[in-house]
Amino acid sequence: MALIPLPTAVIDDADVACALSRAVRVINPVVDLLSRADPFGLKGRSHRIGDSDGSVDRALDALAWVLNTADVPGTQAWADMTLDDRVNWWVHRVGAVDNVLVAFPGVLGAVADRLPVQDALGFANQAIVLCAVAREYGIDDHGQQVRLLAAVMCGREVDADEYTADADAAPEPDSSPMDGTPLAFLKPLWRVAGQLRAIGDELGKRSRPRRIFRYLGMLPAVGAVADYFGEYGALVRAAKAGRKWIERQPEPVSA
Repeated sequence: MALIPLPTAVIDDADVACALSRAVRVINPVVDLLSRADPFGLKGRSHRIGDSDGSVDRALDALAWVLNTADVPGTQAWADMTLDDRVNWWVHRVGAVDNVLVAFPGVLGAVADRLPVQDALGFANQAIVLCAVAREYGIDDHGQQVRLLAAVMCGREVDADEYTADADAAPEPDSSPMDGTPLAFLKPLWRVAGQLRAIGDELGKRSRPRRIFRYLGMLPAVGAVADYFGEYGALVRAAKAGRKWIERQPEPVSA
């Protein structure tokens, strides 16, 4: 028994829906930037590589080729991809890049397990990828995305309609040279994690790394490597669960 009783708080569905609603308002503008932003016209240029002459045009074609090879949304390669390919891109490209930041606290070994940072970042990374996956299925509705996150990551069925009224009032994220690349998610990942602090007890309900990776993650330094692979596996499982949830809905929207 504790010498000093600690206060307890009950987090209900309304609390969870409200916090996830705020997180979704941060996530969607960032997904828009990565999907649609093309400040230098390189994505559009990928549809017509080789049509122009000159050294400058060849240099721009080379940059467009790099984006096209990475299958970045808006490129010719992206237009030729199937739904499965696009979903996998968000998981295996963007999610994997953000996972570096998620796993970084693992350098502290067992000390990191006493801090809520990794759970918050892992939850945020999965939330970002799940929202992107939902959009590939044609689910742009704010309330539906909140319901998806609540069901898959918190095991709750919530009525999110009342939390969508001010969704359009979210400020646009600041632009940066990383916009339009997978690195664009590193900046808002921390912001999303902050939005989710209000439901700290729910963070542990997300898809977690396998037990072996959690044990290895207790080791200093190498714990970050173990955490990376553990979190990556958890992200893949969360994405699969998200797809199953979407496909079970009464009127799923196909891409």
